[in-house]
Amino acid sequence: MKFISSTHISALLSIVLLSCDPPPSQQESGPKYQVRTLAFYNVENLFDTRNDSLTDDDERTPESPLQWTRDRYEKKLQHIARVLAEIGRDEARRLPDLIGLCEVENRQVLEDLIRQAPLRDGGYGIVHEDSPDHRGIDVALLYRRSQFIVLEQQFRELKLRTRENRHRKTRDQLIVSGLLNGEPLYLAVNHWPSRSGGQGSTELYRMQAAALQRAILDSLLKFDPKARFISMGDYNDNPDDPSLRYGLGTREFRDSLPAWLTYNPMGAFYKKGAGTLAYRDQWSLFDQVLFNGCWFEGDGGYKFWKAGIYNPDYLKTPEGPFKGYPYRTYAGGNYLGGFSDHFPVYALLIRPIPER
Repeated sequence: MKFISSTHISALLSIVLLSCDPPPSQQESGPKYQVRTLAFYNVENLFDTRNDSLTDDDERTPESPLQWTRDRYEKKLQHIARVLAEIGRDEARRLPDLIGLCEVENRQVLEDLIRQAPLRDGGYGIVHEDSPDHRGIDVALLYRRSQFIVLEQQFRELKLRTRENRHRKTRDQLIVSGLLNGEPLYLAVNHWPSRSGGQGSTELYRMQAAALQRAILDSLLKFDPKARFISMGDYNDNPDDPSLRYGLGTREFRDSLPAWLTYNPMGAFYKKGAGTLAYRDQWSLFDQVLFNGCWFEGDGGYKFWKAGIYNPDYLKTPEGPFKGYPYRTYAGGNYLGGFSDHFPVYALLIRPIPER
């Protein structure tokens, strides 16, 4: 990847005041602000209906026991597009600028997604590559081409090694460098190895994923000590688990945070009992957005404002024993017609609009 140093980009703007006041873009007096939305969503197996002989996607066909038909696929697309279009709308008054996704099958499902009515006018570009994962699920980035320019992209292979010293395939880690309204940033989209088989027995794999992400950030900072780095994804671990806390180096404070550590705004939500997925009456917060210390240095340019879990009532199971859980597409092989088994997460950036 050809990194672009922040010192080579001029015209960064002046002081941004972080607050928990009403959205800056809606204030009637005082400085006016631009608000930019970053979102991440695990979309729970967004597959087309065709059988891919190279991946294990046999369940996602019309002939399978799940009966994954064209009508169900189209409904899923409409659902996901609606959710994405609404994230951050109250604060930013616009579609999200950067959207990380995981559990997408291929580029075609992304093309179909951005053609849905809620996203059609967003002018979204796509960064995607088929991963080595045996299920054929990938990570991807959608970006508004009018707001973000992709300079470089790289899919870093995560070479997992088992305790028996064997290799295991999994999802790549996507790294993108680009300019958000002229300001340089680096963005990673992740889907770390799952807990299938047990949390303890699989922790080794997520520690390896953290080590790769850690190496990526270290290499960025070696090239550009002021590199602004954002990591988003489904980490299959909670904010206080070792892979994030020790492997990647996340913290729940941002004052005097060094560049090589990352601020995790989702930790506060987790401590209050909030989550993005639920299992056996226990919430987990696997979906997170992280910011390295460079976001909290200096006075100019975009600054982190706030983060959240997007979980309006329509994304929740309306009734039954799983009432309040994410309203998923399938459960136990039964078609529910919902959205996903995860809630999406988001973060907002702000910068002042220069007075004319």
